[in-house]
Amino acid sequence: MRGIRVLKAVSSAVRLNILSALFNHGQLSYTELMSLLKMNPSRDAGRFAYHLKFLLKAGLIEADVESKKYGLTDLGKMVIDVAEKIEKRSLKAQRILVRTSRFTLEEFDATKIANNLIKEASVPPELAQKIAKEAEKRLLKARTRYLTAPLIREVVNGILIEKGLEEHRHKLTRLGLPVHDVSAYLLKGKALADASSACEEFGRNVLEEYTLLNVLPRDIADAYLSGEIHLHDLGSWILKPSDVIHDLRFFIKNGISPNPANISLPFVKPPRSLSSTLNLTFNALLRASKETDGTQVLEYFNVFLAPFLKGLDAAAVEEALRLFIIGVSHHVNASINLELTVPKFLADKPAVGSAGGCYGDFIDESQLLATLVLEVFEEESLEKPLLNPRLIVKIRPETFTDNKAADILIKAHRLASEKGIPYFANLSGEDEQFSVFCPSGSILNADFKEDWEIDTVRTGVLGLVTVNLPRIAYECGKDKEKLFALLRERFEMAVRALEIKYKALKQRGKNFLPFLTHSANGDQYFRVENAARLINLVGLREASETLSGKSLYEDESPQRLAFEIVKKVLEFIPKSGRRERRLLPSALHYTDVSERLAKQDIERFGVARVRFHGTREKPYYSTYSRINLQNWEKTSRILAVEKELYASLVGGNLTVLELEQAEYAPEALFSFTKKLVEAYKLGFFTYNRCLTYCSQCHKTWFGTLQKCPICGSVGTLTAFTRFQ
Repeated sequence: MRGIRVLKAVSSAVRLNILSALFNHGQLSYTELMSLLKMNPSRDAGRFAYHLKFLLKAGLIEADVESKKYGLTDLGKMVIDVAEKIEKRSLKAQRILVRTSRFTLEEFDATKIANNLIKEASVPPELAQKIAKEAEKRLLKARTRYLTAPLIREVVNGILIEKGLEEHRHKLTRLGLPVHDVSAYLLKGKALADASSACEEFGRNVLEEYTLLNVLPRDIADAYLSGEIHLHDLGSWILKPSDVIHDLRFFIKNGISPNPANISLPFVKPPRSLSSTLNLTFNALLRASKETDGTQVLEYFNVFLAPFLKGLDAAAVEEALRLFIIGVSHHVNASINLELTVPKFLADKPAVGSAGGCYGDFIDESQLLATLVLEVFEEESLEKPLLNPRLIVKIRPETFTDNKAADILIKAHRLASEKGIPYFANLSGEDEQFSVFCPSGSILNADFKEDWEIDTVRTGVLGLVTVNLPRIAYECGKDKEKLFALLRERFEMAVRALEIKYKALKQRGKNFLPFLTHSANGDQYFRVENAARLINLVGLREASETLSGKSLYEDESPQRLAFEIVKKVLEFIPKSGRRERRLLPSALHYTDVSERLAKQDIERFGVARVRFHGTREKPYYSTYSRINLQNWEKTSRILAVEKELYASLVGGNLTVLELEQAEYAPEALFSFTKKLVEAYKLGFFTYNRCLTYCSQCHKTWFGTLQKCPICGSVGTLTAFTRFQ
């Protein structure tokens, strides 16, 4: 009888292993089968041929004449199925339960594994069934009392890796943090602001994994993980823009409509007074903060609010500003940008929200508002510096000749001298009158659509990718051709990553950016298509010094190399690409990023080979110009080199002037600023103070102290500085 022949055929372990191999791997040749069964071709050939012939006669396998390979017949598949059921029955001494991700206990079912493989990982149905059966076999052999969904997923992922199905494994991978990492986060609770911050941190980690595994191409994800490039705010790369530059006129004119997805939020009517305007502005910042990664910039803050000061008492205005600024400092990452005069291009613009007139009619109110903002910052910084919101003071050609503007600038320099708070933006050049700055140093000019209102407000920075220049210097082996080839490769990866972010924001904007994308009279607020895509260069100094072996500021050789690198970067941006995509090269300050990249380079190349600043434990690469005012001869030389070096990086850069522990009168610092603006044409700079605050004495001192000079306490001291 044929049934007896079939049973005899599977009574041999060798023959059953041949059937299993053909089931798991599909058609196989004679040699491949012997290899899988670990049989020696010279010693076991006769025995293997005998078993193969037995299976052929029993009708369990068949030979393909053309391919010279063996495969299972339908009867052979049936036999394997029966054999697995018998094995499963022998292993299944008790019912195995699965703790699912839906927080339920269900009986184990291999069919669900196959269905998930098809649904989640796009595995072909036949292959999914084979993987599911293999997973079931391994799990049953484990004889565990209950299983969890993550454990089953790990076993299936292991099988996918063994079979070389890595693309499917990426799709099936479960996102989340290991138990140890969650425990570590919870134990360091003091480092997190509150419970909500912890939840956000965990969510950000999941989205980072998702972006690396399922959004970014493999080469970009690997470049990020290895430290060749850095994608800023990866956890929200596909959800939020980096920086937003607001136009308060939009809200003053239209109010704020409620979010369609959250009708509990009220409609905020167009304001009629200063207090209601400040309340509306705070409301806008608060709502936009959920949809923005970085800083929100309030551009022309005092100019747009000036019409609401008519007839108001200065003390009342100052108190309203105080409440607004304190509220912002606690809840929103923001920057208040002040104009010391009314710019010519705004002077004839109709003043929105006023009884009439143009912004040029409210010069006195605008300057009063700037003065009061500075006074609020000064008073709130008496004990410890108010570092948020950031404060940017804009200097135009007429600033030094306008007596009131010059007086306001003196106030700003008193704040800089004592607390190191304001940033200064130089807009004295003809092409810079419309420029808008963010505290990071990024700049938007009216050179994209050639219209300042479209190019510089109601838009911002889409995203930022940092390219690790020292890494390229270490990898190229001083071969210039390889240097520029690697530079182009990393640059193109950065461009592709930013394009992915742009498409994601355009696609998901209505769902995830309801406030920024809301419209008034058909006019959408945030213009994502006009937002800048910044490609940031980190470690230009270290890269050029590594390649030349000499100091950037003391020798022409590294300077020439640095100029060549910048020139090549500019060549990589075709004019059409810059016009369509708004790709801008920059050299901006991000300490955590430069630390991460420097650490990875030290781990890879060794501490002796890597040029870096800081310590072995906290290394970093140069990301901005940092200058000590105590040595003016050296300072002027550095400024001259960097002015030429960074001039073409139109995405922006920042110069930090270290005051250290020296005291400076506001007038002396004002004179120095005038020199920087007029003689050195410095675009964006700030004076930095390192301060120490004692919470017991409520006093602040210059420098980093280990013990309070008054009470002698150690545990009550807090160091404040914007730049490490």
